[in-house]
Amino acid sequence: MQKRAYTLKELNAMVRDAIETELPDEYWVQAELAECRESRGHCYMELIEKDELNNTPIARSSAKCWKSTWNVVRPYFERETGQRLHAGMKVLLKVYAQFHEAFGFSWIVTDIDPTYTLGDMARRRQEIIAHLKAEGVFDLNRELYMPLFPQRIAVISSATAAGYGDFCNQLADNPYGFYFSTQLFEATMQGEATEQSIIQALNRIYLSVNSFDVVVIIRGGGATSDLSCFDSLPLAENVANFPLPVITGIGHDRDESIIDMVAHTNVKTPTAAAALLISYLKDVLDAINQAEATITRRVRSQLEMEKLRLNRITSILPRLFPTIKARQETRLDALYNRISSHVGQTLLTCNARLITLEQKLPLVAVQRISTEKHRLAIMEEKSKLLDPTLLLSRGYSITLKDGKAVRDPKSLTSGDEIVTRLEKGTIKSIIK
Repeated sequence: MQKRAYTLKELNAMVRDAIETELPDEYWVQAELAECRESRGHCYMELIEKDELNNTPIARSSAKCWKSTWNVVRPYFERETGQRLHAGMKVLLKVYAQFHEAFGFSWIVTDIDPTYTLGDMARRRQEIIAHLKAEGVFDLNRELYMPLFPQRIAVISSATAAGYGDFCNQLADNPYGFYFSTQLFEATMQGEATEQSIIQALNRIYLSVNSFDVVVIIRGGGATSDLSCFDSLPLAENVANFPLPVITGIGHDRDESIIDMVAHTNVKTPTAAAALLISYLKDVLDAINQAEATITRRVRSQLEMEKLRLNRITSILPRLFPTIKARQETRLDALYNRISSHVGQTLLTCNARLITLEQKLPLVAVQRISTEKHRLAIMEEKSKLLDPTLLLSRGYSITLKDGKAVRDPKSLTSGDEIVTRLEKGTIKSIIK
């Protein structure tokens, strides 16, 4: 019996019929987006499910959302979640099965439930916040002191963003004439590259961190759906740990993003960030003016008090002068009498001492001369005993070399000339 052979198209048609028969309904499916792209108005997705223990894929399938449906569900989803569909997002899709003979199997998306994604986003946000708090960095940037004059500003923004221009213009045209110095550190502010781009900009600022007072991260004119990148753990860690106060003005009205939470100060828009800096300087100026007024008032008050005190002293002095003069004259007279008495007594004492010394001096001189004569006689006798001629007269001799007495024969060498002194003359010898 000959085997029945089907064409591939026939076999695929049978699969299509089987799927349409067995799976005729629409189903809600939970999945993670491994890929999401638009082409010609249609949305093409790659769905994936991962093992909860080791995070490895255990199921995968493609899905499509046709243009007519996509134009309806996409705006609603982005409006509700504030984000675009992107890889890594968990979604709840309403789908039906479709198998095409030429293109194979895929799920056709007819609806997307934003509440499921919002729940997953909220869970992820809470996990990131809990992680930052566990690390002890959640409040680090908010604990930094804002500089008294935050005028050197490092700005992270897209160079072409309208919000960046508004920010700079508002600072430059402030009504108080405050001077601000801004330097742009350009970064991508929407799309998948945003996270790393902002982190790189922060790293560039860190290289010259002493040149700035604050960092401002602003974004204007972008879609609300591009805000998911600001709920990033690595970006939040970099902002929280940054050594300068960070001000965010990302430009949205929904709940705060995570970098808004960890930043020193967050406002809604770039112009609000500029207004914040201007207002802060105005408050500082008001405080300085108030302090100046307080100091001036207190100095004036003190001067008035001292003037009154001086006037009172001036009025009292003429009345006190005769009394003070008489008192001082009496004191001077007493001092004069004491000095005169002391000088007279001292002179008498010194005169008596001189008379006594004059009487003792001849006796002391005679006694001293007698003592010194006796000491000289003793020294004369000692010197005679040490006279070398006495030794020579007793039969001793002295050997000299170069005029110096020879004490050790080892100090002489062959050929040396020595002189021997005797009582009655000298002898010259050569050492052999």
